[in-house]
Amino acid sequence: MNDKVDKLVIFLAKRDGIDKLVKTFQYVSKLLVWHLETTKPNVAHRAKQCEVASGLSRKAFRTGRFLTGFNALRRNPGPTPIFRFLSVFANAGEMVYFFFDHFLWLSRTGVLDANLAKKMSFISAFGESLGYVFFCVIEFIMIKEGIEEERRIRSLASGSKENGNEIKKIRVDRVMRLMAVAANLADLIIGLAEIEPNPFCNHAVTLGISGLVSAWAGWHRNWPS
Repeated sequence: MNDKVDKLVIFLAKRDGIDKLVKTFQYVSKLLVWHLETTKPNVAHRAKQCEVASGLSRKAFRTGRFLTGFNALRRNPGPTPIFRFLSVFANAGEMVYFFFDHFLWLSRTGVLDANLAKKMSFISAFGESLGYVFFCVIEFIMIKEGIEEERRIRSLASGSKENGNEIKKIRVDRVMRLMAVAANLADLIIGLAEIEPNPFCNHAVTLGISGLVSAWAGWHRNWPS
């Protein structure tokens, strides 16, 4: 299957696929607000409405997403004790993030008390940030193991097609893991902006670029091969 339209249809049929598309709308809109708010306030206001609507839509798409982390722990916590330890904290953080994100969505849409939004946002961002730290550690360990395996294969001094294919698989896996690290670090910055507001993390450009890095890394990882 090489047709780009076929691949786009498959990509958008995935929950992660549509999430990354709408996330792109959200953070492009944020950058537009920053760029136009002094020169074209009417256009900036419309961009702000798009940003807010996109953010709320993404929360609706993620309904029940916390079960993904629970199922990962239940089915495949990791091959070794250290991986199981890291996986527990990574997935637990993600579960907290997605679970409390439900209440944040309901409070921002007016179903629940709007005063709950700030507290729910903090708890959700804290769980998100904790999870991303541990996911990054897992990815770095896997990248290190891949590099060691590639060196071992090269040390065999065999130019066989099978060895070449193994090295290619390792390199493709490394790229995918680096994309995951980039996305996690970008989302970590967004989470820190909520947990501990500061001029760098909370700047519109920092948030906009971080959101787009996360979205486009997700595009790359979820695009059909």
